Amino acid sequence: MAGGKQSIQDLLDGEPIRGRQWLVFLMCFFVAALDGFDTQCIAYTGPAIAKAFGMAPADMTYIFISGTLGMAIGAMALGSIGDKIGRRTAILGAMLLFGVFSLAIAFATSPTQIVVLRFLTGLGMGGATPVLLALSAEYAPGRARGTVLTGVLLGLPLGAVLGGLLASGWMPVIGWQGIYLVGGSLPLVMLVVCLIVLPESPQLLVSRGKPGDLEKSRSLVEKILKRPVPAGTQFVPAEKVAKGSVAALFAPAYRIRTIAVWATYLFNWIAWFMLLLWLPTVLTTSGLPAATAAFGTVTVNTAFIICAIPLSFVLPKVNARLLLLGMFALGIAICIGLALAGTNWTAVFILVAAAGFGVGGQQLALNYLISGIYPTELRATGTGWAIGIGRTGAIVGSAAGGWFLQMGGVPGYYLGIAVPLAIAALAVALIRARPSAQPDGALSAAH
Repeated sequence: MAGGKQSIQDLLDGEPIRGRQWLVFLMCFFVAALDGFDTQCIAYTGPAIAKAFGMAPADMTYIFISGTLGMAIGAMALGSIGDKIGRRTAILGAMLLFGVFSLAIAFATSPTQIVVLRFLTGLGMGGATPVLLALSAEYAPGRARGTVLTGVLLGLPLGAVLGGLLASGWMPVIGWQGIYLVGGSLPLVMLVVCLIVLPESPQLLVSRGKPGDLEKSRSLVEKILKRPVPAGTQFVPAEKVAKGSVAALFAPAYRIRTIAVWATYLFNWIAWFMLLLWLPTVLTTSGLPAATAAFGTVTVNTAFIICAIPLSFVLPKVNARLLLLGMFALGIAICIGLALAGTNWTAVFILVAAAGFGVGGQQLALNYLISGIYPTELRATGTGWAIGIGRTGAIVGSAAGGWFLQMGGVPGYYLGIAVPLAIAALAVALIRARPSAQPDGALSAAH
């Protein structure tokens, strides 16, 4: 490698992925898995908490909303903080937040305390994801970035699956408090591991431009490459694409697309969080023991993971808009089937597994779809704001599940999920890709 100015990203793009990079991806995956575990803790412990404090199922709405609200605020706040104080520090701070406050929930003596603690836990859970993605992206070569980010994000549903298995097998023995003891202790253990082995982003250090940071970035790059960097090499920030403005998303050429995309994200996330957070409570209300009901969370998240792998290969080869319409139609049919299934548990769990694709799988395609409807200069802005709108839908879904369950019982709850799915399908029907668009965005999933 010759001396002179060099972008770290350009350098990584021309090299194979080495051990130091795999270590970063693995650490981010494990943190995401613990994040997913704690995110879904409230879903599979909800029925036991309601019983312990004499609460009606609908009373759990406040606990569900508080955690989701904390996640939304944490995602916005820690994402920005990570740009200022460093990816590594932000990730460590996020783990400290959701570890300590998840641990504290085990000792809560009232629903009000759980509401407050769940909000504080959510700040860490929501804040971890965008920083994990940023750090992983900055260690990945461009050719593999989409695959790396998808792999890291699959830690979220995997953590939810492991949590569901723990709840179904051990909650009768250790109680709901024991689930939070585990869910709080593991992130604190992982915090110590990351404190020792997780490096900072060399690209972020270069972007700061401080002499000390530049030297640290050189040392990190040499560890990645396993060879010295020539003394004359000066690392410079990668050239940045001009950022689009939010106002530009509503220019006449993009106005309908933007409204349609935002509506799709909003209503898909409403449906997905209605399913994720309320499913164990609904299954318990239908007559299943709480430990068995936790398998609902396991089933839907496992199906989500299984679907992600083939979808990551299929999406570049198919019309993402038509695929989404088919997925929404399937999701609506699944909801109708669940409303009619009653206590036929075999049918219920088969349909719940299918919902991992028909209700949640859309998230794997939505970000990819955006790459074909916005030009490069608006793509990051369009994706960021669409995901932000989706987070709002998660908050609405947290509340809507309880309302539909209270007003219409179990069948009403399942049919209620079909409502936002139908609206999202109508929104997708309004989306038109740019005639010459060639999607090149990286596939990612938000959970």
